[in-house]
Amino acid sequence: MSAWEAAFNFDSLVWDWIIAIYLFLAGMSAGAVMISIYLKRKVIEGNPADNGIIKATAILAPFGIIAGLTILIFHLTKPLSFWKIMIFFNPTSVMSMGVILFQVYMAVLFAWLGVMFRKDIMSFLKGKFGFIDTILLKIEQFENALEIFLAVLAIMLAAYTGFLLSALQTYPMLNNPVLPILFLFSSLSSGTAACLLFGILGFKEPSHSHSVKWIHNFERPVVLFELFVLVTFFTGLIFSGGQGEAAAWAAIGGGFWGTWFWVGVIGLGMIAPLTLNAFAPKELAHGKGFIFVVTSLSLLGVLMLRTFVLYAGQMTVV
Repeated sequence: MSAWEAAFNFDSLVWDWIIAIYLFLAGMSAGAVMISIYLKRKVIEGNPADNGIIKATAILAPFGIIAGLTILIFHLTKPLSFWKIMIFFNPTSVMSMGVILFQVYMAVLFAWLGVMFRKDIMSFLKGKFGFIDTILLKIEQFENALEIFLAVLAIMLAAYTGFLLSALQTYPMLNNPVLPILFLFSSLSSGTAACLLFGILGFKEPSHSHSVKWIHNFERPVVLFELFVLVTFFTGLIFSGGQGEAAAWAAIGGGFWGTWFWVGVIGLGMIAPLTLNAFAPKELAHGKGFIFVVTSLSLLGVLMLRTFVLYAGQMTVV
């Protein structure tokens, strides 16, 4: 067995790379929604439906959840029985509580997007299905409350991906109270990168717009705080001693996953984007090629972080 195969296949492995992609997509969706709600309320002037960042979120947020859940369903032993977990809830199950959260989040997300893009939707329908317009106008009366509720749900969803792993109590690295906080900030990091990538390159949002400038100013402290939480995460494990310390050093002390962490997560995913943004000339920083490289590195870093936590966290068992 090669080093690569050994790293991705070991006896104590319960959840594999499919779950890592699911965690990444769900986190990206939540992060994009949190950022877009703030932009809509505090930054964007005029109709938010005309903003490229909001348009990107209208695609990214539902896609992240739908694609993630689809991957998860087909990963089940009996994928055709997935509907049972959508109906029969278990209040003592972290997974079941997550299903409820996903369902409520999706319903509120589509209602929020429907209200924002009501005119575009009705224009697309060309006057047909007038009842949809009536429903959206009624929902619009509660738009402020709906928006606040969606923001809370997005925060819960971002943190939930960490709670899901922390429920694996026999793995000391995963059974860690800092993990939900780490995943919350990595969700913001991936949501920021995805909004910039697709908002500017896909939906032609000007790179000098207020919303893009705000995101640029926001992404640096988010990544720095993500780094701080990572330090806290591993420092806590190391000082806890025993299997917690063993799990930390097994993850970052060397070998395949140590290289993955230091080169991929820290180097490519965090230090490289921060350095490029800090030292690139303004003319270059606003170029589409530069934006593509920096945001792609950030997204890659978050995906590698989720994969690292999932796999390295399962290597050491209590």
